[in-house]
Amino acid sequence: MRVTRKQATTLKGAIEHWNRNGLLDEKTTSAIQQDIEIVPFDWKRLAKYSFWVAIICTITSVGAVLADTALLALLESIFNAPNIVKFFGLSILSGLIYWAGIRRRAYHPNKVFSNEAILFLGVIATAGAIYQLGMVFDSGSGHFSVLLLLSFIIYGVLGYYFKSNLIWLFALISFGSWMGTETGYASGGGAYYLGMNYPLRFVLFGGLLTGLAILLERKIWFEYFFRSTLAMGLLYLFIALWIMSIFGNYGDMTSWRQVRQFELFHWSLLFGLASAGAIYHGLKFDNGMTKGFGITFLMINLYTRFFEYFWDSIHKAIIFALLGVSFWFLGSHAEKIWNLGENKKSP
Repeated sequence: MRVTRKQATTLKGAIEHWNRNGLLDEKTTSAIQQDIEIVPFDWKRLAKYSFWVAIICTITSVGAVLADTALLALLESIFNAPNIVKFFGLSILSGLIYWAGIRRRAYHPNKVFSNEAILFLGVIATAGAIYQLGMVFDSGSGHFSVLLLLSFIIYGVLGYYFKSNLIWLFALISFGSWMGTETGYASGGGAYYLGMNYPLRFVLFGGLLTGLAILLERKIWFEYFFRSTLAMGLLYLFIALWIMSIFGNYGDMTSWRQVRQFELFHWSLLFGLASAGAIYHGLKFDNGMTKGFGITFLMINLYTRFFEYFWDSIHKAIIFALLGVSFWFLGSHAEKIWNLGENKKSP
């Protein structure tokens, strides 16, 4: 078994613990320890980051080409084709990329990151094809949220069929984008829809998506996409709640500046209750994701309130001193918990 140095330390500690308690005999313990091979460098993580950097660089290079007027004029002269032709061309290209990615995944299932990187290129080509389709049927109404809904359907079907969490994530991003733009279009471009500003709409959207993920957790057909759906739901929910705790249900900066921050305290309270609920769910059902989101955004909530209420009334040196003390206390407490775990492993 090839593992990192940190993983090897954990494994050997567990093996020695089981040996001391009589769960493993000396022969088995020795055989297992000899089977552990320490990888001197975390090539898996390097591969993951390298592929992401490669994709970012590719997108940046395309952006650089489009920013260059001379190259752009050259591209326009070469690809001066009707939108419908571009749509079919990009559709065929995305299909070929998906085919190559799925075929490669079938032959090389262990090359997870490079396979997902290929599928990501297919996602970009699909987005380009949908954009060109929108240009074909553009009536000047500005109702482009239909394209986002179409993106959600296409990415959702492809993600489910190909069992790709990457494509599934883009489906959920498209779904959220459609919800925001569609309600904006329905409100005539105003800040409110049914009395709700954009962050409040995403609070409801994130809550529904999170609840749906938890409700379908035990379904076999949804098992593969549970964690990615839950993560996106929690992300929508908590970021929207954080914004609500700062700006409330106001649609413009002028109205927001006329209220005292204390008048928005009920949104901060709702934010805190949601974080506490996520922590409770994580502890009760042993779900590290909901527990992690709850703890992280509870801390964000507390520090945001601290800056809101004390930034103007307390000297900045005192504020950062208090922050330093709080983080020192947090680190000391974490260190104490870690040492308790280490002491339990000692004979």
